[in-house]
Amino acid sequence: MSGERRNQILQALASILEQPMLAKTTTAYLAEKLNLSEAALYRHFASKAQMFEGLIEFIEETLFTRMNRIIEEQPQPLNQIESILTLLLAFAEKNPGMTRVLIGDALVHENDRLQVRVNQVHDRIEATLRQAIRLRFTELNQLTTPQPSIHANTLMCIIIGRWHQFAKTGFKRRPLEGWDEQWRQLNRIL
Repeated sequence: MSGERRNQILQALASILEQPMLAKTTTAYLAEKLNLSEAALYRHFASKAQMFEGLIEFIEETLFTRMNRIIEEQPQPLNQIESILTLLLAFAEKNPGMTRVLIGDALVHENDRLQVRVNQVHDRIEATLRQAIRLRFTELNQLTTPQPSIHANTLMCIIIGRWHQFAKTGFKRRPLEGWDEQWRQLNRIL
């Protein structure tokens, strides 16, 4: 039951984060949504920061498991890049509350280590993209001119920008909206 209750708390927190105008999430508000006392929350998590860490762990596990599967199943680097980028946008679209965590919006009034942890997630995603881009350039015999790190960072900036637009429009401007056309433009540089 304890693991189930922890998951319920994390799901409720993610749901609360889907409220675009909510400036700060409090444990009192979370407890009220779950019909629990704040003390009951703290039986499952030592702090609110630990609750956010649970959400970040969920994000990491979900994204990196799927990205690893993409890399295993798709031998073509360009297809890997496209699938990873589409995954990142689709994940945000399906998980608006998690999007606020990914852009740091939900972490503004929280422990600084949470933002550091999200930054590490971004760095790992960028490293995965950089490796696929490096393979793409090797495939094209373009070993000297392009810098995979610059291209990977550009793609990360685009993804974070689309996540940001999604959150800042109250989840109205969907991350996948117009993505096919944008990808056609982007893959010309890859």
